[in-house]
Amino acid sequence: MTADQLDDILKQAQDAGWSHLDFLHRLLADQAGLRRSRRIEQLIKDACFAEMLPLSTFDWAFNPAIPRLQIEALAECDFLRRKQNVVFVGQSGLGKSRLIQGIGLAACSRGHKVHYVTSGELLEDLTAALADQTIHNRVRFYAKFDLLIIDEFGFDRIERSLCPQAASLWYKIIDARNQKCSTALITNIDFDAWADYLGDAPLAMALLDRLVDGATIVKLKGKSYRAHRNPDKTTTE
Repeated sequence: MTADQLDDILKQAQDAGWSHLDFLHRLLADQAGLRRSRRIEQLIKDACFAEMLPLSTFDWAFNPAIPRLQIEALAECDFLRRKQNVVFVGQSGLGKSRLIQGIGLAACSRGHKVHYVTSGELLEDLTAALADQTIHNRVRFYAKFDLLIIDEFGFDRIERSLCPQAASLWYKIIDARNQKCSTALITNIDFDAWADYLGDAPLAMALLDRLVDGATIVKLKGKSYRAHRNPDKTTTE
C-alpha cells in the first residue's frame, strides 16, 4: 500500500468516525482484495486464452437454440469441485470456443488454475516431448490444472495424419487427469465418429469412457455466428 492510499483510508476513518477495530478491518480487507485481484490477473494470464470475453458479452439473442441457463450454470464452476468433465459438441461457428473460454474466465475469477490449448497445439507439444524424451514432464504439466480446455478436437484431420501417436498422446493426457480434475473438450465431431478420426477403435473407446463418464455434454445447434459476421467467407474451423 502506498502512502497516498494509506492517507485516503485514514481520512475516510476520520470522516466516518471509525473505531480502531473498524479501521483495522478495512485496512486488512483492502489488502486482501488487492492480493486477490492480482492473483486473478495472474491466473488469467497463465491460462493462455485465445479470447478473454466474459459470458456477459455473448450475443445470446442471435441463436436462441444455445442453452444459456445450462452454460451460465457451468460458469458457477460446481463441476470443478466435483472433478467432472465438460464436452461441447456442435458444428463450426456456433461460439463453442467463445463460450468455454468464458467459463474458463469465470473459473479463474474463482481462483482456479485453468489452461487453454488447441488440440493441434497439444499434439505438437507432446510430439516434441516424445522426441526429446520429456513426455512425462509434459503430461505432468497438463495434469496440474483444475481445468484444462482442449479446443478444436477433430477440426483438422491432418493433425492426426501428421502424428501417428496422436490417439495415444491424447489418451495420456485424459488418463492423467481422470477423476482428479476437470477437462473441457470442444469438438465438431460426434462421439460415434471418434474411432474413425483417431484411427484406433479400442483406444477411442477408452478415451471416451474416461472423458464422458459423468461429464456434462452440451450439444449446440443453430445458426453460425461466423457465417453471419463473414457472409462472403467460408471456414473449416
